[in-house]
Amino acid sequence: MIDQTQPRADTQAVAKPEKGPFLRLALEAGPLLLFFIANQTAGIMPATAVFMVATVVAVVLSVRLEKRWPIMPIVGCVFVLVFGGLTLWLDNDLFIKLKPTVVNLLFAAILFTGLATGRNFLKLMMGTVFELTEQGWRILTWRWAVFFVVLAVINEVVWRGFSTEFWAGFKLFGILPLTLVFAMAQMPVLMRHQTKPAE
Repeated sequence: MIDQTQPRADTQAVAKPEKGPFLRLALEAGPLLLFFIANQTAGIMPATAVFMVATVVAVVLSVRLEKRWPIMPIVGCVFVLVFGGLTLWLDNDLFIKLKPTVVNLLFAAILFTGLATGRNFLKLMMGTVFELTEQGWRILTWRWAVFFVVLAVINEVVWRGFSTEFWAGFKLFGILPLTLVFAMAQMPVLMRHQTKPAE
């Protein structure tokens, strides 16, 4: 006889709250905000150290909340530590400024390589969040790959053509909103190519 007083494991799993969009945004924007403030008050070198610590904390919190290893934030964190470490070690802010370019080009190269070899890496990373047709995944992958290239180009233009203070602010008030707008613009593709109605 089943003990009705004990909650079922699957019921507990369903009832468990997921990380909401505002918390996701906070974990994404938090390190950038601290980097911007530290750069304005103390300079690029202390700001880089703050950014490194804040990024690690954000990833740890993300892992604890999601109960999984988020690939893109972890890769980004590794690059922050590597390029931030080079910045502090060599006392040259070139490396931290190049980090967004390198990371975005890496993500674009991975997605383009997957498309060329018949492996949809975006689906592997986000297949538990969205259920789309193969055509939908291909469209989404192409768009994100191109967008990553655009972000890399924008970063190169901004850090080469403007001051460090402007570049630090643009990372927070330019790149992040641009990414959010682009992500929202993909909703028609998600709705049109989903394999089952969204709950």
